[in-house]
Amino acid sequence: MSETPEVLTPRPLTGPGFGPPSGDHPEHLCILLHGLGASGNDLIALAPLLAESLPKARFIAPDAPEPCDMAPMGLQWFSLRDPAAEALEAGVARAGVDVNAYIDDMLAGLGLEPERLILAGFSQGAMTALYLGLRRAVAPKAILVFSGALIAPEALVREIRCRPPVCIIHGKADELVPVASATVAKEVLSGAGVPVECHLLEGLGHGIDDAALALAAAFLARVAGG
Repeated sequence: MSETPEVLTPRPLTGPGFGPPSGDHPEHLCILLHGLGASGNDLIALAPLLAESLPKARFIAPDAPEPCDMAPMGLQWFSLRDPAAEALEAGVARAGVDVNAYIDDMLAGLGLEPERLILAGFSQGAMTALYLGLRRAVAPKAILVFSGALIAPEALVREIRCRPPVCIIHGKADELVPVASATVAKEVLSGAGVPVECHLLEGLGHGIDDAALALAAAFLARVAGG
């Protein structure tokens, strides 16, 4: 007799928001997912810069639901203590339940259709954005990831539900998430029929610099601007 799969209850999320700077009703919802040991306050600082390409977007940077278990402060979407592939997949899938429910609530509250979603993330937030964004029933407008990685690439071939345009930006000098992670993600996504562009930046470590932001803004202007 097979076991009934566990149904996970979404954990409530909150976080800072910004915009739309135009003052209009939002035409897009841009969710910014922060990295390990950080919070939404860290990533919402990107919103005014990205809003130059999306002046009618509402930006929200939710706080992850767990205290970071690898630092004395900050939050995490899932634990990285166990680096085994199975543990990472279970962790990001759990985070996906939380974030998907939050996204659906925010879209409904703004009166926006699911295709008006833009997902962005840094580091662990980028991993989370890639995992859940490609498994949503309706494709987001775009997925933008900085210094991330593709968790459970083998499962993606079976589980992918949509193919939004993806932009990967990664520093060649990243000391925490190897730049090879970006190359692998690009190859897997391309093989799965996802339109993807990948930018590997000289001299950039585990962070986001002006060049990365310029590339991000240009990508958003192409796929969702106007």
